[in-house]
Amino acid sequence: MQAPSRKEIAPFVFLTHLQTNKFKTATLRLSLLTQLDRDTAAKTALLPRVLLRGTESHPDMESIARALDELYGAEIEQKIVKKGEIQCLNLSASFVDDSCLPGEDGILPEVTALLGEILLRPAREGGKLKAVYVESEREKLLDEIRGRINNKDLYAIGRLVEQMCDGEAFSVFRLGSEQEAEEIDAEALTAHYEELLATSPIEIFYSGAVPLEQVEQALETAFKTLPRTEPDLDLGTDVRMNSLEENPRYFTEELDVTQGKLSLGFRLGAAMEEPDYVALRLFHYIYGGSVNSKLFLNVRERLSLCYYATSILEEHKGLLLVASGIEFEKYDEAKAEILAQLEAMQKGEITDQEFGWGKKTLMSDLRMLCDEQAQLEDFYLNQTLLGEDSDIDALIAAVERVEKAEIIEIAKELQLDAVYFLTGEEAE
Repeated sequence: MQAPSRKEIAPFVFLTHLQTNKFKTATLRLSLLTQLDRDTAAKTALLPRVLLRGTESHPDMESIARALDELYGAEIEQKIVKKGEIQCLNLSASFVDDSCLPGEDGILPEVTALLGEILLRPAREGGKLKAVYVESEREKLLDEIRGRINNKDLYAIGRLVEQMCDGEAFSVFRLGSEQEAEEIDAEALTAHYEELLATSPIEIFYSGAVPLEQVEQALETAFKTLPRTEPDLDLGTDVRMNSLEENPRYFTEELDVTQGKLSLGFRLGAAMEEPDYVALRLFHYIYGGSVNSKLFLNVRERLSLCYYATSILEEHKGLLLVASGIEFEKYDEAKAEILAQLEAMQKGEITDQEFGWGKKTLMSDLRMLCDEQAQLEDFYLNQTLLGEDSDIDALIAAVERVEKAEIIEIAKELQLDAVYFLTGEEAE
């Protein structure tokens, strides 16, 4: 697959264009980028849900659905993504690629026009977003925020982040807080919507067979009324390389659970001064990010100290998180062994087999990105926000060049910042 091109097509509106005949469908994703903030996160999360309820010429969901059916069953979905301390409002269209349609006329212009209308001309009432839509979608958003607790694995990691990064924007949940969401009305959401349109940098991703010039033309037509004022140029993530306190902080929470959730949060330290993201990812794969990792093979398989043990790399923020599920009474043993595996890497105890497995697994996962357009979308947005311009083939080649000594140095820089334990109410 050839490397994509990236071009600024309007003030602070960038198009990443990946021309390929590999897929029968094309994708077009629009990402509005805004600073993650406790006071606005829920408004940003609510907005795309309301936009998809109706437009000027398609005033309800049924009308939008009919328009999509006429475009060979195209789909438009919304998603809120958190990348470091940047909140991304995504509207994504998936539709039959023009190369697979009969005749010479494709549907890219029509799909793009509909996407533009959803973003720029939503259904209004008295100049504001329709109150009935705002109220209905607000309740659904509240249900999703409250429902976080139902998935204890994700809940535990989320609680670790909230407490470890208290006072940092990264502690904010990608959908915002229940308290903020409850206070949103049509007037407040309309004001936030208009500010986002005017000031948010926008990243557009296209994957399909249509050449760049035609995609650019369709976008210029569909978004010609996009208001642009002074953009938010301070958009970014505050990377704190060191722990806030001399000793790790410990947090415990009791809920009605039958399995304990032990989560550890590390700062990546000096490894984030001039980060080598390829080496960081390989370190993560060797330590806990794959089924051949030290955590999986030793803490889970060999010692049977947990039901699962995995690491999560937050490369935008400079954090490594470890998530595990354990029996309550194995807390001390499991924590000690998770730290022992890191200490082994710091001492250089990485076998050639572990190093080779890590490289092969990471390269395999990078190749697999090319098989899913949704993964390609996320990958290139991730690269843009990291300030990286390498394509997948270049990253695979870079993995080959990483040396074991680089992994050991990264391991030495890690600092344990916080430990969170979700335990049962009846546990001792």
